[in-house]
Amino acid sequence: MIDRRRILLGGFAALGLAACGAQPVKPEPRFARKPKIALALGGGAARGFAHIGVIKALETSGIAPDIVIGTSAGSVVGALYAAGHGPFELQKLAIQLDEASVTDWSLFDRGVIKGERLEQFINANVGNRPIDGLKRRFAAVATDLASGEPIVFQRGNTGTAVRASSAIPGVFPPVVIGGREYVDGGLVAPIPAREARALGADLVIAVDISSRPSGKRNQGTLDLLLDTISIMGGALGKHELTAADVVIRPELRGLPATNFQQRHEAILEGEKAGFAAVPRVREALAAWERRN
Repeated sequence: MIDRRRILLGGFAALGLAACGAQPVKPEPRFARKPKIALALGGGAARGFAHIGVIKALETSGIAPDIVIGTSAGSVVGALYAAGHGPFELQKLAIQLDEASVTDWSLFDRGVIKGERLEQFINANVGNRPIDGLKRRFAAVATDLASGEPIVFQRGNTGTAVRASSAIPGVFPPVVIGGREYVDGGLVAPIPAREARALGADLVIAVDISSRPSGKRNQGTLDLLLDTISIMGGALGKHELTAADVVIRPELRGLPATNFQQRHEAILEGEKAGFAAVPRVREALAAWERRN
């Protein structure tokens, strides 16, 4: 009788311990991840100074991208920004920039400007770090001259990639990287919003600094070339921008793409457009958070 009672008591005790062990475990709290924001900076020669104003407006408003991708002039500003130069440093660099320091004239070499000084300027101001060694994730878009396909440089020499992305045919000679020739990324991706999305961005902010053709008569060779690229880039840009959540367009009419002297005006217009776009960026961020 005593043995039976002990067995029963032991059984109840075991059941009680099992019940305690089977209590539901509280789930670990889930932390919402922040969306990856990409800033896609388009091409536009000297109008590229407007990118600095846009960056200034966004950062002042607490909006900092995780990814920066640029085409042509956008790759120039984008590389410097990704290297750690804040908007005020970028503005200082732009104001102090001597056009001669990035211009090296050439004769009979498939272009009138070599582009070596631009490459040196970029590398000097990114601390000679490769693309994958910059503080912020960066990519530069160029065009493979043999295939006509866009190439997104995410590794390697920063200055060389920017030089390739900026190599306007007829102005700069093609840039040879890995045995292949590359020219201006604006020929295939004037505003690299789709490429930004492909890099894993959740939200893409695209900056369009292109413009309509100037309409000038009796243009010089360079103006004619830039107008031709502008016409071609218009249709491509519309296609590219379907991948953007927010498009920022600084008012740059009247600012010639070849005039580096109006950099102050370009920066100011970029800043104005950037601040005007901040509510739309915040709405896009809120919409992403609701979906996720």
